Amino acid sequence: MGGFVSTFAAAVARGKNGWTASELQLTGAADLDEVVDRLRDAEPDAELSLLFVEADDQYLVILRLDEGEDVRVFCSDSAFADESRLGALLLADVETPALELDELAAPRVADDDDEDDRPAADPDADPVGDVELLADLGVSSHRLLTLCGLEGMLPADVTAEICQKLGCGDELEELREV
Repeated sequence: MGGFVSTFAAAVARGKNGWTASELQLTGAADLDEVVDRLRDAEPDAELSLLFVEADDQYLVILRLDEGEDVRVFCSDSAFADESRLGALLLADVETPALELDELAAPRVADDDDEDDRPAADPDADPVGDVELLADLGVSSHRLLTLCGLEGMLPADVTAEICQKLGCGDELEELREV
């Protein structure tokens, strides 16, 4: 554990004047509380703050902070905690596994934004955390798991698609262009 991991961390926050996005530096963070403090400081008056941490084009962690207080965490694969100090730090308090990816094969009603010609979910992924953290924002648990499990789908692609759905895609795109 503790190998070098290339990361990009984007904080998106929704306040009274809409969405803002900023890159968040996680270097030197001692624990999850410090990461949450940095997220809170990015937009102190935000009603909702999300942190998307993309690591090594392989892992995605999403932190959600409501009203600056309630923290929820989801990760696309629990292996991130074993492979890096940052992963271990971000997932330290995650105890419950997400829904099994096998459940994605269950029959269901199609969403408007489903893409039927995409490959099946990656069977090696082991998502953990609160899979419902974006459900009230229009990204169902099923959609989140599907996006994270699609073969060939990079964390940046997942982040972009989620932000587009939430209405902060332009802010994220501008941030990446800087």
